[in-house]
Amino acid sequence: MSAESYSAIGGIFEYLNSDCGYLQWSQYLIKKLKEATAYRDGIDMGCGNGYFTRALCKAGFSVKGMDVSPQMLSEAVRLAAAEGVRTEFLRGDITKLKLNGKTGFVVAVNDCVNYVPPEKITSAFKGVYANLKKGGAFIFDISSENKLKNIVGSNTFVKDLENATVIWCNDFKGDRVEMDITLFTLNKDGTYTRSDERQTQYVHSENFIVSALKDAGFAVQTEGHLGGGKEERINFICVKL
Repeated sequence: MSAESYSAIGGIFEYLNSDCGYLQWSQYLIKKLKEATAYRDGIDMGCGNGYFTRALCKAGFSVKGMDVSPQMLSEAVRLAAAEGVRTEFLRGDITKLKLNGKTGFVVAVNDCVNYVPPEKITSAFKGVYANLKKGGAFIFDISSENKLKNIVGSNTFVKDLENATVIWCNDFKGDRVEMDITLFTLNKDGTYTRSDERQTQYVHSENFIVSALKDAGFAVQTEGHLGGGKEERINFICVKL
């Protein structure tokens, strides 16, 4: 993902996705982390507006949020302060991860890895591996091939909320989905401000991701969203042996 991604919707991403089941999703993540590793210090990679960073901190973990988008990070700082959560938010890219010392875990929730081109996947995973402590965990998800091809596909979606409307036009290209996003945000005077951006998500098969993880050195388990089916989302629970 480039720094320009989420330039339009980065400031209200969490608001736009308020119906995604954040609470249940965060509890699943906390459970999986406790099962996978004894460490309680980590990085929330692709943290967005910081919901999972805040949830992990509230659950007793020491977590820093990291994202490439300045707009995402600015709102993450604001929301953490509003909720009294003390943490740090840093600029960072999963394909160029370099921490000041090794960490106990890295999580990357809600499609972060789908923004990584296939040719950069293995090097990205090797970078995560190198930055983890022995016995550390790497937990992330991807949108499945089925979801990107048959649900997201070459379709258009509209979400109309009280203070914003987003129009999301997709073009499925076989190995990726190109997304043109238009956002209208309500101003105090009743007018709207329009913003536009383009994103690209890449199609990664489960087998491809598992192979790249094993090549990086991880032990890997997979399961569907919240432990269910894999039709739309696949979770990867990885440990550095």
